[in-house]
Amino acid sequence: MYGSPLSSHARKIMLLGSGELGKEVIIEAQRLGVETIAVDRYENAPAMQVAHRSYVIDMLDPAALRALIEKEKPDLLVPEIEAIATSALVELEKEGYRVIPTARAALLTMDREGIRRLAAETLKLPTAPYRFADTLDELKAAVAELGTPCVIKPIMSSSGKGQSVCKTEADAEACWDYAMEGGRAKRTRVIVEGFVHFESEITLLTVRSASGTSFCAPIGHVQRDGDYIESWQPHEMTAQKIHDAETIARAVTEELGGYGIYGVELFLTKDGVLFSEVSPRPHDTGMVTMITQDLSEFALHARAILGFPIPTIRLLTPGASYTLKADRDSENFRIGGLEEALAVPNTQVRVFGKPVTKPGRRMAVALSSADDCGKARELAKQAAQSLTIQYE
Repeated sequence: MYGSPLSSHARKIMLLGSGELGKEVIIEAQRLGVETIAVDRYENAPAMQVAHRSYVIDMLDPAALRALIEKEKPDLLVPEIEAIATSALVELEKEGYRVIPTARAALLTMDREGIRRLAAETLKLPTAPYRFADTLDELKAAVAELGTPCVIKPIMSSSGKGQSVCKTEADAEACWDYAMEGGRAKRTRVIVEGFVHFESEITLLTVRSASGTSFCAPIGHVQRDGDYIESWQPHEMTAQKIHDAETIARAVTEELGGYGIYGVELFLTKDGVLFSEVSPRPHDTGMVTMITQDLSEFALHARAILGFPIPTIRLLTPGASYTLKADRDSENFRIGGLEEALAVPNTQVRVFGKPVTKPGRRMAVALSSADDCGKARELAKQAAQSLTIQYE
């Protein structure tokens, strides 16, 4: 039991990172009577606009992070991004604070090296071949060993920032420079992955709750420059590949532990299912669940982290999402085309309310349902392409 928000008996969650995904988590938590605190590195982030209160700090500064947490004393610390001083979270968890899903999960998934070594070397799960590099010379050696094309990613980044395909050995230096620009936390280490010729790639949302481990229907998605453009649910898969995907997702999430939703990214190839990455939080491709499921990924996450049961997850209809992205930096802009987008049948729109645009930044998403995913994708794309960003 707990009291109303802002009362002495309130249950409090602190969201570390306050983007569009966190905004939906805050809304779902408030529906369950929880007091919410949103934290990010910039003012007026989407989740801040709906939280009970908010703070702007450098979340990579362990002293600043600790000071705020000790001031607020939240019941739950809920990371929403990778760029957090996870060393502070580890220490705070030892002192009795509860980190979602666990401080170890946040630490391991903060950088691609920790989670890749766990999956491939500890759990022996199938992955693409990979190498790590700390310098341009090491990168060139890794590219020569794995062959081209190959994929180069910063150890820590989000939304595809710094990720590129190295098509020839001569491209290695440009890929290195791009990774250095896009990486977070001033890390110069990169992962080089052998190119996977996959049939499709999916997100398998995996929920760990008081009811055990459960799975949402697989979500197919298309990425461009490492960031998702559209997603749909359910993605068509054979029974065997669904079984293999769930086996991989269960192994990874059981190892990481805790309660909450995990976004497990997988490649489907002609030879089987390969593990790619995992996020210990709602996934951007999972925004489609706001129109397809009885409980969205955000509602599932809120229920799970609060310790409530999740007896069933129902897929109500096939559906799709399609994003609206900015193409320049601006603090003076308007979102247009909502009338046209909302005239598309069976369609909803979420405008995130981000205070500034940046090249490639997601500003809104269209969500559509239909009798099949193909039609839903057409509707979502039509709606999203009706939206406009007008710069002044």
